Amino acid sequence: MAKAAAHHRKANKLRQHLRADKAGTHPGTMQYVGPRRPEETLATLIEFGPEEKDFLETRFTSLEEGKTFERTPQTFWLNLHGLANLELLKYVGKRFGLHPLTMEDIVHTEQRPKVEVYPGYLFIVARLASVDADGLLCSEQVSIVLGRGFVLTFQEKPTGTFTGIRDSLKNAQSQVRKLGADYLVYSLLDKLVDRYFGVLESMGDQIELVDDQIAAGPVPDHLGEIQALRRGMLSVKRGLWPLREVVNVLQRDDADFFHEETQLYLRDVYDHAVQLIESTEALRELVGNLQDSYLSLQSHRMNMQMRMLTVITTVFMPLTLIAGIYGMNFEFMPELRWHGGYFVALGLMAVIAVSLVAFFRRKQWF
Repeated sequence: MAKAAAHHRKANKLRQHLRADKAGTHPGTMQYVGPRRPEETLATLIEFGPEEKDFLETRFTSLEEGKTFERTPQTFWLNLHGLANLELLKYVGKRFGLHPLTMEDIVHTEQRPKVEVYPGYLFIVARLASVDADGLLCSEQVSIVLGRGFVLTFQEKPTGTFTGIRDSLKNAQSQVRKLGADYLVYSLLDKLVDRYFGVLESMGDQIELVDDQIAAGPVPDHLGEIQALRRGMLSVKRGLWPLREVVNVLQRDDADFFHEETQLYLRDVYDHAVQLIESTEALRELVGNLQDSYLSLQSHRMNMQMRMLTVITTVFMPLTLIAGIYGMNFEFMPELRWHGGYFVALGLMAVIAVSLVAFFRRKQWF
């Protein structure tokens, strides 16, 4: 959990630094804002159509290479990983007529999931959730632009989330090849929503592990783990709740960008989002119960320790009294000159101590 806290502090520090740099700029200014350094930009262009031969995939990393591709009658998908090359991003935005506010939202990677309608295209912002090798929750922004016959996607880094969709595009018999750009956007949203199932499953496993550890014996580190889980669930909630509303708006679209058949598929994505939200609420309640259990067990342990200290104090109090009385230096004290007085005093102390211990044992105080 120390690693999680350090990662959280580092991300916050970088985020505050980048926000400070952006403060005072005009609306529509392209300047990266996010919790991590932007990665180098890699663009992947996939052109596809209903025929077997209608498939072409090319990649480029520079503005010069990007200027070489030409628009064709086929549907195409341009995906960009990494947001470091702002010149290339600006060129893509200019080429497809994207509004400056859209470009600003693309590189401001802490946007709330939303959908906005612009002349000629639909702009969608979603959150991609994942769990890294250390069990930490990671979230990145995915921006999607749906236009007439084309789809643009912007990701902070390559994650492999859309690899299955790329493989499906190679098959001329696939639904995405037949139904076009709007079905491709549905497929992207479906992948983004389905990733949350794996995230919630992983977090559920972590909750069970922490619960078992607390039951075995709470330690201060458990409180940090609970707080990390709480932050993770809050992050999932911030990604899912508005994403559900985005899908709800899209499935009610008046066939401007989504065909009626694709809207039926969007209903399935909406159902998945609702199911995930219900699971998230259940897990959040479990995390709250974890903290209650931790505090209760800590309080119980403290009570047991205080009870043990009370027993020890109670046992030694009469012994201290006897030792104090017979330790006074008065000349005419009774029994002071007994030859066996020392052993009698010790025996009396032992009898009192054993009697008190037996009494407390019977009362189950320890």
